[in-house]
Amino acid sequence: MAKQKDENGIEEITNSSVESIAEEESVNQTQDNQNSKPKASMAEFPKFEESNKRGFFDDDKLEFLKDLQLNVYIELGRTQMQIKDILELERGYVIELEKLASEPVDVYVNNKKIAEGEVVVIDKHFGIRITNLLEASDRIAGLK
Repeated sequence: MAKQKDENGIEEITNSSVESIAEEESVNQTQDNQNSKPKASMAEFPKFEESNKRGFFDDDKLEFLKDLQLNVYIELGRTQMQIKDILELERGYVIELEKLASEPVDVYVNNKKIAEGEVVVIDKHFGIRITNLLEASDRIAGLK
């Protein structure tokens, strides 16, 4: 620490000595922090009773998904039209599709084609008889 005496004989501390004092205190504090170790203790958790419900890794891995609802739609066919033709549509107008009447319709689940089938009528309602399921590898390929 640099001290100087003035003309009256009183010691005074210069700016450089104030900085050195602050620096010494900082070093001492850092050493104290390094020497003191935090105290730790083991965490205690409550004991849980065993569950009788099956986990994710049991035989029925997909059991929990069975009650989910998915969007299913059937595509009869597609076509392209110019805007002027769309604006001229009126009741009774027939739109020709690219697919032939003898070709199977496509079955989609959540926008993913999973099967093909043929249109049937059941008690005045339309239905689809599945004629061909896509291979599982093809169905899963779109998920990756």
